[in-house]
Amino acid sequence: MRRIVSHIGLIFFSAVVLLPILWVLRTSLVPEHLSYSSQILPELTLDNYVALFTTKHFGNNYLNSILVAVGSVIVAMPLACTTGYAFARFRTSGRAGRFSVLATQMLPPVALALPTFMFYRTVGLTNSLPGLMLVYAALNLPFLTWILMGFFESVPSDLEGAAMTDGATAWGAFWRIVLPVAAPGIAAAAVLGFILSWNEFLFALILGGPRTATVPVALASLQTSNGVEIAKVSAGVSLAILPLMIASRFIQRYLVQGLSFGSVK
Repeated sequence: MRRIVSHIGLIFFSAVVLLPILWVLRTSLVPEHLSYSSQILPELTLDNYVALFTTKHFGNNYLNSILVAVGSVIVAMPLACTTGYAFARFRTSGRAGRFSVLATQMLPPVALALPTFMFYRTVGLTNSLPGLMLVYAALNLPFLTWILMGFFESVPSDLEGAAMTDGATAWGAFWRIVLPVAAPGIAAAAVLGFILSWNEFLFALILGGPRTATVPVALASLQTSNGVEIAKVSAGVSLAILPLMIASRFIQRYLVQGLSFGSVK
């Protein structure tokens, strides 16, 4: 009976999580005039997806999001790895320095939007993908640094000592020993950085333009004078969560191992 009750509870909570996603997928596959219908499976069509790519140019927005999210991770991860390692091993700047890095995450993004826009307009980085990559990397860097600091603290320092005894330099020990051991944690941090960049809306709206609009901005633009095109929004949302599901599926083992790696001493 305990196992039956446990399975019933798991099924119930899984349904609570999955049903909204399945309903969004269902809404994306029905005509606009049936999107608010209570029928589970009325007539199915791919017209909403076709309209997104033909009339809304959603393909360009999708490519922009992928380039910006991947580029921001590529820019932020080397800095986060070296900074997190310095905090973990050498206690750089002491406890105050480490907490000051985390404290920057407490600033509301809207407080940074205006000065960032003024600076970007001065240097000519508005409406550009490299500009979005840089601002996303800067926004995610403190969070990624704090996460990686916990991972590096969990790597035994004896491994580096043994490597340096065999003739490796401090940089060589970090590159050949610490990074491979902490690879699951680095992978988990990279995925979280990708998700944060993929979902960001405010700076993409302020610093971007029609040519560089990302998926969140494109979905927000589907609100017209006649209301929200809910069927097309559902199609866009279904496509927006696809890269996150694929990335999580392929590195699920590293993600789970990495998230638990930093909490086990």
